[in-house]
Amino acid sequence: MVASKNVRARGPVDPLDEVDARIVELLRENARMPNSRLAELVGIAQSTCITRVRALEQRGVITGYSAHTSPAALGLSLQALISVSIKSGARHSIALFGDEIRGLTEVVQLFFLGGSEDFVIHVATRDSDHLREFVVSNLSAHPSVAATRTSIVFEHVVN
Repeated sequence: MVASKNVRARGPVDPLDEVDARIVELLRENARMPNSRLAELVGIAQSTCITRVRALEQRGVITGYSAHTSPAALGLSLQALISVSIKSGARHSIALFGDEIRGLTEVVQLFFLGGSEDFVIHVATRDSDHLREFVVSNLSAHPSVAATRTSIVFEHVVN
């Protein structure tokens, strides 16, 4: 699971120069890298590096930092992707539905889509009974939900 703030993309940003692109690349590999090491690898002064990182955050290029955890190590050994279609008469409540679902502890990621399905929800649960209960209680019983389709995740790799 990923612990980070909820971030919505801001829109296009100016292209990155080589130094900023390298900073972003290194931080994607290891967001906990100390500024001194980051500056060394990029080949700039530490003060310049911290200024550039802050500028990347302000520009919306870097939107947050996260900790990747193992759902299985937390007792959540079953992961699934649940596709959700919202009823045509409930389109006005799409944002509310997304906010409700995002707040549930089983939810790892939430994707709002264009296409035949409105959302894909990545969940981590203890077992199949927990997954079934999540779907029945939070999705099938929800007044805005028209249909769901659940796919079990065999392996999840985060780049």
